[in-house]
Amino acid sequence: MKKTKFYCSPDGWLILIHALNALRNSRIAEGKCVDTVNDTILAVMNAKDKRIKIAG
Repeated sequence: MKKTKFYCSPDGWLILIHALNALRNSRIAEGKCVDTVNDTILAVMNAKDKRIKIAG
């Protein structure tokens, strides 16, 4: 599986966590496996912050 890197703002990070949690809840309600969603949530929550300098 290929790993993908991307950067998001703190607001985008929060939206991503909420979206993944909603996906997890819907998969639980359907009775499907949630292992990959759990792994993704942990990866996003443990991701390092990266500061980007903006010229100006």
